[in-house]
Amino acid sequence: MKIICIGRNYVEHAQELQNAVPEEPVVFLKPDTALLKNGEKFWIPPFSNDIHYECELVLKIARQGKFIQPKFAHTYIDSVSLGIDFTARDLQNELKKKGLPWEKAKAFNNSAFCSDIFIPFENFRDIQDVHFTLKINGEVRQMGHTKNMIFSIDTIIEHISQYFVIKTGDLIFTGTPSGVGKVNPGDKLEGFIEHQKMFEVIIAG
Repeated sequence: MKIICIGRNYVEHAQELQNAVPEEPVVFLKPDTALLKNGEKFWIPPFSNDIHYECELVLKIARQGKFIQPKFAHTYIDSVSLGIDFTARDLQNELKKKGLPWEKAKAFNNSAFCSDIFIPFENFRDIQDVHFTLKINGEVRQMGHTKNMIFSIDTIIEHISQYFVIKTGDLIFTGTPSGVGKVNPGDKLEGFIEHQKMFEVIIAG
């Protein structure tokens, strides 16, 4: 099982981090050891003082494929969930300044939270018309709408499959909207797709 992530897929998020808006999908990977399951606490790692939350729509892949055409991309999606790409922002900034890879800031243990609730793909009338929300301690921090993606779901799957064979059970994190920020011990994160609650994560120190 691979965890494939798309960075900077919403214009306002790219701008809030002072990053250029990409001309093609920004792709990075997380190992299976990064997966944090629903019901488990997220422990802030000792190597960072600035862990950020990034709420994202997550796709579960239904079958193996490569060099997938956009018009067939939807047939490779099994179901849809919601997750958090936890990022050590201080470490990431240091690595970026040195021109080094991001893995230590993005792919550390438990950095990829995913709800254990998966909604069948066929339940969505239009995957590019889906709202999702993140609340922290009851306050809305992120509101995303898939119509605002720079690169659509079909484009993401087409692009990824040019470089990596996608397999049954792989997870694709599709990018985060603006509103990211630091988590603190005791925070309660709650995620919603439309009005359905998908997860609750407690931040531990």
